[in-house]
Amino acid sequence: MNAVLLGLAHLFRPWAAETGAEALDSMVMEARDRLANLGVFGAAFVVWVLVGLVVLTQDPIADPGAGFLGAFLMGLAMGLTMIPLFWLTAFGRHKRIAFQGDWTRAVRRGAWVGLIVMLLVVLRIQGVLELPIALFMMALVVVAESTLSAER
Repeated sequence: MNAVLLGLAHLFRPWAAETGAEALDSMVMEARDRLANLGVFGAAFVVWVLVGLVVLTQDPIADPGAGFLGAFLMGLAMGLTMIPLFWLTAFGRHKRIAFQGDWTRAVRRGAWVGLIVMLLVVLRIQGVLELPIALFMMALVVVAESTLSAER
C-alpha cells in the first residue's frame, strides 16, 4: 500500500517522493508542523462554536457585556483561524521549506487579524465604526507588520 502511494506521489510530485531514512512521513511537511496546524485549527473550531453559542443566545443590546464577549471571541476565532493559513502560505512560498521564525511571524500576523476584528466588532457595537477609521486601523497594521517583517 505504501509503495503504491509513493509511486503516485512520485508521479504527481517527484520532488517530494523520497525513499530512505531522510524521507518525511508526509512526503512534504514535518509531523510537528502538521500537528501544530491541526491543533490550532482545532482550537479555532472550538472558539467558533463558542462564537455561535454567544451570537445565537445573547442579545448585545440587552446585555452590553455579551457584545464585548462576542467581539473578543470573534477576534480570537479569526486570529486562531488565520495562524495556520499564514504559516501554510509562507511554507508554500518557500518551496515547502519551514524556516526559523515562520511560526512566530504567523502567530504575530494572526494576532494582528484578531485584534483588528475585535476592534471592528466593538466599534460596530458602539455605533462609531466608519470607513475611514477602519481603513486607518488596517493601514497602521500593514505598516507595523511590514516594519516587523522586514528582512535584514
